[in-house]
Amino acid sequence: MAKAERGPRERMVFSAAQLIRRNGVQSTGMREVAVDAAAPRGSLQHYFPGGKTQLVDEAVEWAGGYAAGRVARFLAALPQPTPSGLFAEMVRQWTDEYETAGFAGGCPVAAATVDCAESVPSTRTAASAAFATWTGAVAAALTGMGVPAERAGALSTLMISSLEGAILLARAEQDVKALTTVARELGPLLDAAVAGR
Repeated sequence: MAKAERGPRERMVFSAAQLIRRNGVQSTGMREVAVDAAAPRGSLQHYFPGGKTQLVDEAVEWAGGYAAGRVARFLAALPQPTPSGLFAEMVRQWTDEYETAGFAGGCPVAAATVDCAESVPSTRTAASAAFATWTGAVAAALTGMGVPAERAGALSTLMISSLEGAILLARAEQDVKALTTVARELGPLLDAAVAGR
């Protein structure tokens, strides 16, 4: 759904997630969110009576749902879904962005975790739930491809942890090499987990 098609509340949550992924929580201001969302400043208090913390928590929740939803789209793009193919698509989302738009953005859930995990309990909880939503979607996809359920959860954690780490390295190095490396190196391990292989 395009940003303009969303209502003001949804636009503010989306804009907060986009600003957090580029600037972090501390450098993302409520006024900046309202401007980016093309929403009246007075609507912030109306929609987010809990202030910036509520907005950040909802942006983190949105990001977890978005990442989980992407899993189904990645699978649909594969002619023959495999665990390595799914992971390659997850990585490709980032390599494509970095190669076309630069290295300014990262994962908003990771950014909120780094900025707020110790200081804002509700944001830590929101980040934990967002990661659980995402890993759950990946684990379900792996199970659907024949990975035993008892391994799917651990492998989804490995995939997301590797992806998040590679995103950080790519941004620091201004190079997608870390992303392409994790996709190449994890691929065989992931495919070997399919039952009967």
